[in-house]
Amino acid sequence: MTWRKQSFTREHVEVLDRRPVWQGFFRMDVLKLRHRLFAGGWSAEMKRELFVRDPAVVMLPYDPVRDEVVCIEQFRIGALDMPYSPWLLELVAGIIEDGESPEEVARREAHEEAGLDVGALEFICRYQVSPGGNTEEVVLFCGCVDATRAGGVHGLDTEHEDIRVHVLDFAAVQAALKAGEIRNAAGIIGLQWLAINRDDLRRRWLASDARPSR
Repeated sequence: MTWRKQSFTREHVEVLDRRPVWQGFFRMDVLKLRHRLFAGGWSAEMKRELFVRDPAVVMLPYDPVRDEVVCIEQFRIGALDMPYSPWLLELVAGIIEDGESPEEVARREAHEEAGLDVGALEFICRYQVSPGGNTEEVVLFCGCVDATRAGGVHGLDTEHEDIRVHVLDFAAVQAALKAGEIRNAAGIIGLQWLAINRDDLRRRWLASDARPSR
């Protein structure tokens, strides 16, 4: 069966009421709405809570010369009550601020979180994190870096960041992925993409000297 474009758009949703009920580090809205049904007509009126987050950028820092991936480790409140440690192994990430392009965010966050400059950027995908109740969309890149410059502890004091940098060869990071030690969606998606596209990416980046100039 061939996929065809969705039958409905935003115009097929009627928002009857929307109001913020919490504004702190994040925002929560409560909506009353109804939407068109596949069988025809309209759904019953429903009430939904919506966790409002700005779009984010995640970047997988990869060194094609050394065949190494740069990962970061930091505390995550969302993992506090999980059966594993709330310190997670992740990729570089940050929120898109006013006037910034996704590419600018990828480069800024690489410097802030890992002390890295970025050469070529390869777009991977964009996806919604949890569309059942969360507005956050992620733009995911792979960035060409010089992994010999990675290491140490980074982050902004104003954002309470305490980030440790790890450099892992491709085999080690793929073993961590297979062992379930990468527990966030962006990391899983990015590393699976790298496993599929690594040979082609290395060929192109090595041929064009895509690492940062300094």
